[in-house]
Amino acid sequence: MFERLSYRFQIPCGLTLAVLLSALLVAGVAAQISARAARQEILTTVRQAMVLLSAQAKPLLAAEDIWRAFTLLRDTAALLPGVEQGETRGAILDAKGRILAGSDPVKLATGIQATGVASNQRATPPVKDIHTRYESLGPNGDLTLVEPIQSEDGEVLGFVYVEVDAQVFAPDWVAAAKPALIGAALAAALLVPLGWLTGVRMGRPIARIANCIARIGRKPAAQLKSELPMPRDPELGRISSAVRQLLSEMEVRQTAEQRALSAERLAAVGRITAAVAHEINNPLAGLLTAAQTLRVHGASEEARARSIDLIDRGLKQIQTMTAALLPQARVEDRALQPGDVNDVVTLVQPEAARMGVELKLDMDVSSAFRVPSAVVRQVMLNLLLNAIKAAGGGGTASAEVNADAETVKVTVSNSGVPLTDTALATRLASEGGNDPRGFGLWICREIANRFGGGFGLVPTSTAATKLCFWIPNLEANEQITAPH
Repeated sequence: MFERLSYRFQIPCGLTLAVLLSALLVAGVAAQISARAARQEILTTVRQAMVLLSAQAKPLLAAEDIWRAFTLLRDTAALLPGVEQGETRGAILDAKGRILAGSDPVKLATGIQATGVASNQRATPPVKDIHTRYESLGPNGDLTLVEPIQSEDGEVLGFVYVEVDAQVFAPDWVAAAKPALIGAALAAALLVPLGWLTGVRMGRPIARIANCIARIGRKPAAQLKSELPMPRDPELGRISSAVRQLLSEMEVRQTAEQRALSAERLAAVGRITAAVAHEINNPLAGLLTAAQTLRVHGASEEARARSIDLIDRGLKQIQTMTAALLPQARVEDRALQPGDVNDVVTLVQPEAARMGVELKLDMDVSSAFRVPSAVVRQVMLNLLLNAIKAAGGGGTASAEVNADAETVKVTVSNSGVPLTDTALATRLASEGGNDPRGFGLWICREIANRFGGGFGLVPTSTAATKLCFWIPNLEANEQITAPH
């Protein structure tokens, strides 16, 4: 779960967690040190009490004064930790290691041998082996101490005997840890905000670099370069430099693409210009001939009629050619209306009647048109004229116009010889090149690409050709440029 967070949160959270763990570790170590210090303090107190008993017990051992020995133990044993709970006991032994007097007469009864025997898992060496203070730690943590009481000439008069149960050394973790926990809490209260602020400051350059990388391709490279930070951290600096280099290369590539696009557009204009010149030169030759005929033979009724008919056909051919170029310029911005569709059908109706083709129209508009009327009218005109020509005498041609909130679609079909995908691709390739045979279908495809739509064949179950043109039903479609 932690690795799913962004670095803006991982870094401050990690620093905060490190501070808290460090504070807890310090508290634990401080508690351990406090417990060891408490144990050492208990041992020091016991040893000091034994020294005091050893010094005051010498005359009592010499006189074998048991009563005064009990009194001494009662007064001195009060200094031992754990006596009130019965966890620490002391005794004065005679020279043979027998108990002369004990602070707990039940457990340390007078006359009992205390050295050289093992009782209650406490083993002590015999008297002859005890020359200095002897300390024995039992398996369960109990401690037994024996210290010889010597006269001034070095003779052993007796021993001071102390038993300390393991419970005395059990640390009071609450008391030991309380100061450490208070210190850890104060440190955490100071370091956690500082760690969080430091983490946020460290993560801010990473977030800015990631934000710039996420917007590559959607924002200009120059703008992203200006927003890209230059952190002092070496690793982040290398990342930022690499992204900056990438953006610089993208700027160069985008500039080259723009130049290539401009060159391609100029080349396309040249091809269209050559084709337009070819298409216009043919009727112009006839028009010039007809004008010359009128000038020379204008008095003849037959010559005038024949010349006027030739001029009419030539002008109509030029009109058709120039109309096909309308999509290349912004002639109007108004949205398409259902009446525009009907106008197109009216325009092609005479051609359909002349060819003997049955023409049908089906319009299904569930949303208002938001596309420019000029381009859709031109596409419908081209597709219907092609469909009428392909259907031939006695054939049928139909147009379907569908519009919803997202798409405007024009589908034109004819009953003529089916057109295959390969044949359509070949025709589009020739029309888009230097072949000046016409630009009807090529214009339809270019318009679809320019407006972010599509153009192609629609599979049918009948032996017919169905071409579909569609563009998004959006405002200002003329501003959309499709990738080349």
